[in-house]
Amino acid sequence: MKRIIFITGATSGIGKSCAEKFAANGDDLIINGRRKERLEELKKELEEKYKTEILCAPFDVQKKEDVFEIINNFSKKWTSIDILINSAGLALGRDLFNEANLLDWETMLNTNVNGLIYVSKAVIPFMIKRNSGHIINLGSTAGDKVYERGNIYCASKTAVEAISHAMRIDLLPHHIKVTNIKPGAVETEFSLVRFKGDEEKAEKVYEGFVPLTAAEVADSIFYCASLSPNVCINELTITPTTQADGIYIYKG
Repeated sequence: MKRIIFITGATSGIGKSCAEKFAANGDDLIINGRRKERLEELKKELEEKYKTEILCAPFDVQKKEDVFEIINNFSKKWTSIDILINSAGLALGRDLFNEANLLDWETMLNTNVNGLIYVSKAVIPFMIKRNSGHIINLGSTAGDKVYERGNIYCASKTAVEAISHAMRIDLLPHHIKVTNIKPGAVETEFSLVRFKGDEEKAEKVYEGFVPLTAAEVADSIFYCASLSPNVCINELTITPTTQADGIYIYKG
């Protein structure tokens, strides 16, 4: 059955792979990102390849007013959102707490936490009206164990875990599923963004082992989103074979 899937952070990484995976299934998509040109390119590519319908929603999830204004002005068709995938997120810097950049911290919290809250808060009324829906939040193994120089990024993903649990509890009467997806090491633009364009540092993160791909994480998200209406995977941790958690990785 054709569904409507709303994906934030769809211009790259896991968000983009989710868009490709769900479009291949024949679902219609709302794709969000800050880079309008990338959204338009993705829309054209997916519509041509899979004959599905795509709505571009270019906005920065950090900007509360834009989030609510754009989502609240969706046409009737696009308010029938079956699945929301909160994929927008980032890490900035890998510094000791006492040496870190305050602006980096604010950007991570505003995107990873506030952005997730704003989009979810705008979409949930549509789901409540239909008495169904599924919210999938992108957490991280970094939300389970704090590692050196991870500080506020780890804190933001710990918050995602708590928010996901709170959503799951409070939305039970409305038959809305909530899933917290916690990937380990995934090779995307993540490390390049974290190290602010330093390709050498970004590449070293994945030396000595095979990380997950964004497509592999998208496959797992698709699985969670395609189960019986009576089944909800509340939390799913995904790592490559050589990773045990957010700290232990075997680099042979």
